[in-house]
Amino acid sequence: MKINHLNLTVTDVRGARDFLAKYFGLRPYSQGPDSDRFALMSDDNDMVLTLMSEGDKAEVKYPSSFHVGFRQESAEKVNEINQQLKDDGFDVKPPRRFHGSWTFYFQAPGGFTIEVLC
Repeated sequence: MKINHLNLTVTDVRGARDFLAKYFGLRPYSQGPDSDRFALMSDDNDMVLTLMSEGDKAEVKYPSSFHVGFRQESAEKVNEINQQLKDDGFDVKPPRRFHGSWTFYFQAPGGFTIEVLC
C-alpha cells in the first residue's frame, strides 16, 4: 500500500506550487487544473499533492508539530538545500542533529512547515 494523495491548505497556491517545484522537484500533475485556488502536483513515486486555498483566509492554522518532510540522500544535500534557501532570502536556521537525523525546519510559502533531513 502507498499514499495516493495528500491535501494541503495553503495561503498562496501559486507561491507554494512554484516553491515546491523549484526546491523539491515536485511537478504539475498533468490531469488536474491549475489556478490561484487549486493545484495538483506529483512526486517521483506518483503521489499527488493537492494545494488548495480557503478563499480569503489570510493564514492557515496547522498544529505546531505538523510538517512535510523531504528526505535527502546525504547531509551534504541537506546543507546544499539549506544554503540555497538562505541565498534566496529564506529565513532558515542551520541544519543540526535531531531525532537521529541531520535536519532543519522552516516555514514555506503558503503557511506550512517543511523539514529537510537525512
